[in-house]
Amino acid sequence: MSGVLEGVKVVELAIWIAGPSAAGLLADWGASVVKVEPPEGDPMRNAYGSLGLREYLPNAPFIFNNRGKRSVVLDLQSDEGRQAMHKLLAEADVFITNLRPGALERLGLDHASALAEHPHLVYCTSTGYGLTGPERDTAGYDVAAFFGRSGFAHQITEAGHGAITSRSAIGDNTTGMASVAGILAALHHRNRTGQGQVVEASLLRTGMWVIGGDLGTQAILGKIRQPDPRTESSTPLINSYRTADGVWFYLIAVEVVRHFPGLMRAIGREDLIGDERFATPTDLIRNRRDMIAILDGAFSSRTMDEWREVFATHDVWWAPIQSPAQVVDDPQAHATGGFVETRDMAGNVVRSVNSPINFHGHERREMPPAPELGQHTADVLRELGYDEAQIEAMLAAARR
Repeated sequence: MSGVLEGVKVVELAIWIAGPSAAGLLADWGASVVKVEPPEGDPMRNAYGSLGLREYLPNAPFIFNNRGKRSVVLDLQSDEGRQAMHKLLAEADVFITNLRPGALERLGLDHASALAEHPHLVYCTSTGYGLTGPERDTAGYDVAAFFGRSGFAHQITEAGHGAITSRSAIGDNTTGMASVAGILAALHHRNRTGQGQVVEASLLRTGMWVIGGDLGTQAILGKIRQPDPRTESSTPLINSYRTADGVWFYLIAVEVVRHFPGLMRAIGREDLIGDERFATPTDLIRNRRDMIAILDGAFSSRTMDEWREVFATHDVWWAPIQSPAQVVDDPQAHATGGFVETRDMAGNVVRSVNSPINFHGHERREMPPAPELGQHTADVLRELGYDEAQIEAMLAAARR
């Protein structure tokens, strides 16, 4: 079925994840996306090899962020390549890039230059640290700018411990989603005014926004706590616990006064409902170690399957802590449309995670594959009006 963004033309000049993630979402939603790559290709194509892993592994992250796009190889160091790029931008609605500002200026593709020539364009730039300031050209992978610099890693790490190792691309993909929100707002603005717009996203700012409550508390009160160890959590009713068969889950009794009685009945400790140690939320915080010990003992007495039935009976709010293998097989994840089918570079049908928004009437359960490097160069150049001799000359130059 057609997507809700059918007719929107996007040009992507981006590498790794943050920029391609934004363009990938737009492709999922029906936009036509041309991915412009250098002759050596987006380095994400060889992500496993660059990390010293097996190069021939199916590249699931690249598929996830690039399915449904067309790949065009252009040498932007050449006059011909830059001319072709500007022909693409002249017909595009949106330009997405995550190259550093200095590199874009050297190519004549910075936002000021691009909008001067293409004033209709929605120009989206995604960087580590923004377009201004002394560190605008500092490399900013998500573990650095999103996790480290923003305060995010600090706020999910227990005091006195080294920061946890972040999972790849969480900051990139969050920034990609933020970029898409900005792009859609800018398209609305252009539709009203006829004027293009610069959409500036950064890993740093997105990370700050994600923990905006904590940073706001720091800014207003001058302090904010780091997480306590699980056994000393100040919110014992919003904590992780383990069952008799070794399964971890989150208890999410977020409204203490409302949820405490049902929880105590569920664990067979009705006697604690009137216990003065836990009479108010403040009392519960003060005596949290006692409550956590009680809950640890109770939950370790039954299996997860047994607790599922008990929790349902007493309306206890909870959620399993699942492994990726469990998520891939989770019936609810499939029921909500969490996966789409596509193909890997060998042509095999594979599952890929769906974009997080459903548009009713425009559901997509299958997506075209991620393109091979330069797969669509000739086709796109023909669409731009190049003849066969010109196309062959440009292809030959890119191969050198």
